[in-house]
Formats: sequence, structure tokens, C-alpha cells
Amino acid sequence: MPTFAQNTELLKQFFLLLDAHRPTYNQQRVYERARALALAELFTFGKHTVTQQLVALGLNDADWSAWYRLFSEERFDAAASRSILLGETLQHVGPDELYVVAGDGTQTPRSSSKMEGAGWQRNPRTPPFKIGIHRAQRWFNGSWLLPAENGYSRALPLYWVPAFTEKSPRQVYGPRKEWEAAVDFLTWLRQEFVAAGRPDQPLLMVADGGYDTVPLWEHLPDGVILMVRSAKNRALYQLPGPPSGHGRPRKYGERAPNPQAIWRQRHGWRRMVLHVRGLDRHLQVKVEGPFIRRGAADRPLFLIVVRGKSHRRDGKMIRRQPLPFLVNAVQNADGEWELPLPLETLLFWMWQRWEIEVAHREMKTTFGLGNKQCSNPHAAVASVQWSAWVYGLLLLAGYRTQGLTGGAAVPTRWWRGSGRWSLPTLWRDFRAALWGSYDFWALWATTTGNWYEKEAFLRALTNAAYGAART
Repeated sequence: MPTFAQNTELLKQFFLLLDAHRPTYNQQRVYERARALALAELFTFGKHTVTQQLVALGLNDADWSAWYRLFSEERFDAAASRSILLGETLQHVGPDELYVVAGDGTQTPRSSSKMEGAGWQRNPRTPPFKIGIHRAQRWFNGSWLLPAENGYSRALPLYWVPAFTEKSPRQVYGPRKEWEAAVDFLTWLRQEFVAAGRPDQPLLMVADGGYDTVPLWEHLPDGVILMVRSAKNRALYQLPGPPSGHGRPRKYGERAPNPQAIWRQRHGWRRMVLHVRGLDRHLQVKVEGPFIRRGAADRPLFLIVVRGKSHRRDGKMIRRQPLPFLVNAVQNADGEWELPLPLETLLFWMWQRWEIEVAHREMKTTFGLGNKQCSNPHAAVASVQWSAWVYGLLLLAGYRTQGLTGGAAVPTRWWRGSGRWSLPTLWRDFRAALWGSYDFWALWATTTGNWYEKEAFLRALTNAAYGAART
């Protein structure tokens, strides 16, 4: 009979990660309470509220206020926890290896008009032809992309901070734009690398088109490679020529063709094959530049345009619109501008940017991020950061135990699993390790429509179950 395998190494790695965060708690009893609440995230099947997690722990009659103070009185130190978690991830990336991160914004819907940071936001659940609004908290998520394995990766949240709007109700936390949160994230990473003895750690951040802003290019920290998706009508300029005559030197050259005009050109394309998620992706790539944007004249950029092969679907020819990307250029020993990394490396990790969207869906839909309805201003933020932190611990424990593609076999005949494990798969493995491995013997029999006969059948079935339990 197939069973769910019991992998005790998962629990060992998870508890080791929890113990590494013990210095962030002033008292042992507070740490034990936080440890129990982290385990309750695995046991809770309904909404991940504090009270539901106490029910999952069997503390139905316990006082919930002490558990709530873990967030309301900031006994969970999110800043210290993220630094320790970053240090744990450095064990999997060498000092000379590329450390890849992804940045993106997300929302947690709220119903209260007084909750910290719950302002009016665009509702992503409404159709594009009739866009609506709803109350939500806005966050910035800076995630580490795990080292690639057979073309797979995953996004592990490291830096989950509020990015509340100016018009949202706020008592403790100030407003912050998404590009400002991205600059803070990259600056924090560089500082942590220096503290860890890695001042020259290569760092690449990939992001979507919302971060192709002039302030971000202008305030980009030194030693950071940023690759973002751009717009098809983005205004770009050539580098200025050598100064001539009197007066101030020019900052901008002639206006360059926009990305849409460049991808309409028929020549200069390069064929490339990327191995992503177990499949070979055939691409056509064109690199132009360096260019500069108005307002960020000191940041030369390369434009990378990518298009795929046409393919047939349901008898129709499908061709996706080309995608433009911008990446900051670096100077070589001869003073010439060039790409900061090989083109294949840039495109592979830009493809993996989608993993941060997968993480948002898993955390909010499956893991219950944002379910804790905390009215206290500190708790309204710390409770969400807590869920993202526990999610990161689970992913890192799973990665250390079974890599990205070495998960436990799926004991079903209709599906043998995917190329890598997902959060539900990893969650099931954790529960199997905690509850133990056992055989489940299915029993199926038809019942009659007469209630008296059905009652006798259920009584006989119950007696059989008791008898089997005694044996």
C-alpha cells in the first residue's frame, strides 16, 4: 500500500533554523511560544488567524493575549530575523558566485478603514475592462532566488517591508514608494555582505516594469546589477560625444529608437536556447546600446529585446509580442561599456523572476499570509512579516533536505508529481514527518436508502474499526 514517506531530516533542518533565531528573543518562554506558533502554521487547515492556530495546538481554553503580544509588542523582531535568514542563505552561495534576488510589490486585502496602511488600491481581482478598487496594505517583497537546478528555482522571501501609500491611514509607519523600498533592500544587502566578510559579492536583482523608474536607476547602489522589464515606447538617448568648444558638456546624445522600433528591425537577431524548468526554450535576442535615460545620465543601460518562435495552437499561428529589458552597463579595462554578465545568465534569471509571483500566490492563497486580523498598528505589520518569515524557513528547510527536484514521490496513480516540489507538496511532507507514516486502508461499500438498515451498517462498521484498533 503506498504511503507518504516520513522524512525526519525536514524537521531537523526546520528546528535548526528556528534555533538559529533564538538570539532575537529576550526570554525563553517567548521563544517557545514563537516556536509553537511556527509549528501551528503547519497544522492549521482553515484561516491562519492567531486563535485558529491556538485551536490547532490544542490550546482552546488558553489565554490568547500572550500569543497576540508576540506581534503587538514587537517581540518578533522582523529586522533581526531577516538578517539571520540572509546569513543562512549565504551557506549555499560562494563569495565569488552570483547572488540573485527578485523584487516586487504585492497587496494584502483588508476590510478595516482604520487598519495601519490599509488604503485604497487597485483591485487585481477585477477584470481589465472594468478595473475596481479595494482596501489593501501594500508591501515590498525582496526575495532570494535559490540556485538553479535543472532549470528550476524558487523565491525565498528575505526583506518583507511595508510600502504604504501617502493617503493610507498610518500611525506608526511612514509612506514609502516601491522604488524606495527597492533601494533600501539593495542597500541592506550590500551592508549585510560587508558584515559577513563578502564586500565583493556579485549581486543581481531582477524586477518587472514597475521598477524601470528614473529614481531607482539614479539611486542604484554601487556593485548592484539591475535588470528590469521596460516599456515598448521607452525614451532612450545615445551617449553624448566628446565635449567640444566652450560651455557645459552635454549630458545626452541624440534620441535613440524606442524598443518597439528596434524589435521591428529584421537584422541583427541572435538565436539562443535556454534550459528553463526542464525544457529548452528557443529565443531570438537583440542587444542594443549603451543608452541613457533622461534624469539618469550617469547610468548607461543596455537594451535587450527578446522574442520567441511562432507556434501553432488550435490551428492558429501564435506569436507573442517581444519583450524589452534594460540592464545597467559596466566598463571594462579599456573603458568600453559592456554587459555586466553573460547574456544567457541575464535572460535565465530574468525568466525566473516569475517565481516571486508564485511565492505571492502560495503565501496569500495557501499559507494564509494576511489572515491575522490584528488591529494594533505594530501587529498589523509584524503579523504579515511573520507569515513571510515562516514561509521562508519552510522553503529553506525543504531545499536543504531535498534540493529543488528531489522531493518525496507522490503516492498516486493519476499524477506522479512535477519537476520540482510545490508548497502543498512540501507542506504534506512536513505533516507526514510530524504525524508519522502509516497505511491507510480504504473501505468502500454501498449503503441502502433505508435509515434503519444504514444505521445497522454503520454500527457494524464502527465495531469492526474498534476491533482492528485493538489488534
